[in-house]
Amino acid sequence: MQRSNNDIWVGLFVLLGGAALLFLALQSANLLGLNFQKTYSVTARFDNIGGLKPQTAVKSAGVVVGRVESITFDDKTFQASVTLALQNRYSFPKDSSFKILTSGLLGEQYIGIEAGADEKDLHAGDVVTDTQSAVVLENLISQFLYSKAAEGSPSPGNATNKK
Repeated sequence: MQRSNNDIWVGLFVLLGGAALLFLALQSANLLGLNFQKTYSVTARFDNIGGLKPQTAVKSAGVVVGRVESITFDDKTFQASVTLALQNRYSFPKDSSFKILTSGLLGEQYIGIEAGADEKDLHAGDVVTDTQSAVVLENLISQFLYSKAAEGSPSPGNATNKK
């Protein structure tokens, strides 16, 4: 009887450890949305969101001030509409700009807010159009390669005919 009682305690301890590891994995991957702060929703329109995902951090001056709630495509303006849940304790001027930034060279993307100088603040339901889209690494590389290829090719007027 003593042995089966120890087996039950060991089993419970293993289950508790597994649950703790699962919680940490979901929390570090931003897949667990445990946030008990009151928020207000603001929509930002971007031409290109790159690899932005729901639950991505929204930061201002390096401090997380909210999360991305949802991402949809507007087929009238052909832009991505990103709904942000900003914490109530943070208020930003109406002329603030939103940028999609990357943590490090190839890190995850997040939205950065640069505060403006307007006296009126953003409120729930406001739409922000002063945005800067994500920098897509593939586009930068292709632009660089095309510009180098254009520099290296001789123009028709400069071609010399050697025999």
